[in-house]
Amino acid sequence: MPISSGWMLTSGDVVELDLGVPEGSEAGLVRPAIVVTAQRVLARAPRVIQVVPLTRTRRGHGSEVRVDADASNGLDRDSAAQCHHIRAVADLRVRGKLGNVGPVVLSQVRDTLAAVLDLY
Repeated sequence: MPISSGWMLTSGDVVELDLGVPEGSEAGLVRPAIVVTAQRVLARAPRVIQVVPLTRTRRGHGSEVRVDADASNGLDRDSAAQCHHIRAVADLRVRGKLGNVGPVVLSQVRDTLAAVLDLY
């Protein structure tokens, strides 16, 4: 069910989305991702959101953030947020909400994004 169908997202939500067929080393296919769009932007129901894909394969990159599976985030296996794969996606790619990573992990992801994007 896409966001445009009436439900709202919150920063830190773990969503299942279809990233399509990957090219090269891109993240792709249907996978969970963390919504990193600012809450003040999400409140305006944007048609495009920013997400960080999750992977079950930890590669040890400094741009990864560990996300332990638990009932609140809805993940069934420990994963890694691939901050080097930040993506802007249409809300129509979102298939559903699994849970939320919470403020600590969201802060770690945003700090890592700031380093990846040289925002300091």
